[in-house]
Amino acid sequence: MNLTDFIQRPAALNPARLPQHVAVIMDGNGRWANSQGLPRIAGHRRGAQRLKELLRYCKAWGIGTLSAYAFSTENWGRPTPEVNFLMQLFERLLQQELETLHQEKVRICFIGDLSILPKSLQRIIQQAMQKTLQNQGIIFNVALNYGSRQELTYVCRAIAADVLQNRLELDNIREETITQRLYTQHCTEPDLLIRTSGEKRLSNFLLWQLAYSEMYFTQTPWPEFDHHEFHQALLAYQNRDRRFGKLNQLAPLSIATEV
Repeated sequence: MNLTDFIQRPAALNPARLPQHVAVIMDGNGRWANSQGLPRIAGHRRGAQRLKELLRYCKAWGIGTLSAYAFSTENWGRPTPEVNFLMQLFERLLQQELETLHQEKVRICFIGDLSILPKSLQRIIQQAMQKTLQNQGIIFNVALNYGSRQELTYVCRAIAADVLQNRLELDNIREETITQRLYTQHCTEPDLLIRTSGEKRLSNFLLWQLAYSEMYFTQTPWPEFDHHEFHQALLAYQNRDRRFGKLNQLAPLSIATEV
């Protein structure tokens, strides 16, 4: 089945005001499974299905980039059987879905420190990124063994090395110097962050990139985050006034002045 089969953009959404980059913190898989009397791994399976569906919606509705927080640097502290299951799930999904995603022009990018992942997973990750590198349908960032503080530490070390080796002048360090060295240098910054399951924190996800993103929090656990929920998140986004620290030029100036 193609990613865009049977999916229509809701008429209530203004196509000119859709976010071009949506980031998601997929929270609540384990709690959802427990509430259903199921093992936690069942929640992760259902969550993976929801992520595939969300990618379909984004591509069909004209959203250019989707970034998903799949596994954080802190997630290694979970029970070993759960971590092992997740690694196997990532590998199995890539094996099953890669050809379809490639045919649908999805560019798959993994962000994070991939060096300590299982070797077999590393191999298929590299294969997926290389195979889909030229695709221009949608960018799909998967944050795996990702931590934003880790990322920024890496960037600081890279900049320091460039300065020490006279490849970069200290006075030439700008915001762009950092942005161009981030894992996400290949895409724009997120316009909208969605976090499910009632939590209201960033959890070390894209701290630099989310500086001016709109944030949407919902009580719905990730395994229940369907196209209706995504529709509501996008409607909320379209009702926001994004000023980026500036005044809306159409709004009346109401600053009192003293004589």
